[in-house]
Amino acid sequence: MIVLTFATGVGDAVGYLGLDKVFVGNMTGNIVIIGMALAGSSGLPLFGPLIALAGFSAGAAGAGWVLRGPELRWTWRVSAILGASSLILMTISAAAWLFDGQLSPMQKNVFATAMAFEMGLQACVARRLAVRDMTTVVVTATLVSFAGESLVGRPKGRVWNRRLAAVTAILAGALTGAALQHVHLGLALAAASCLTIGMTVTGHLRWNGRSSGAQTD
Repeated sequence: MIVLTFATGVGDAVGYLGLDKVFVGNMTGNIVIIGMALAGSSGLPLFGPLIALAGFSAGAAGAGWVLRGPELRWTWRVSAILGASSLILMTISAAAWLFDGQLSPMQKNVFATAMAFEMGLQACVARRLAVRDMTTVVVTATLVSFAGESLVGRPKGRVWNRRLAAVTAILAGALTGAALQHVHLGLALAAASCLTIGMTVTGHLRWNGRSSGAQTD
């Protein structure tokens, strides 16, 4: 989940800096941009955040349909959805290289929507796995928990570290995404796709290992 949170930071940096100020993971940011654009604030996009919001919702709905049921653990369905997420990012990265990073406004909107769809898939998986303070797409609530509980009370070390790691991961991801995006848009997307692939394979193998061990026992 920390790896996915880092990948979200990369994706949002690419979306905001390279795809006309569109957040692909942080839908709160898109809703705020939409509100300000509707109020007539100059220089703010409206269409891009709207279709990214629709793409994210469609991705979450699709993942929710696939993951429907009572299971709150890693299953082959989780692996399949995250595998699809990786494929989407790889495809967008390849397209960015194909166009050499020179995208028209419509192409930017298509890229942003596809990335938002992928983030919707990811967010739904994170919600289903229900790792506390790890939504992967936003850390506002995690930051509240860290500041209002971890710094004031005395939580277990694991919870304290997890909250700090989530905030740090999305910050580091945004920093990395911004730096790579300045080199090439496709490079930043390739990094996010590689991270997602590695995390998916690792999670799937660990799940299979635990399942085999349980059967052996």
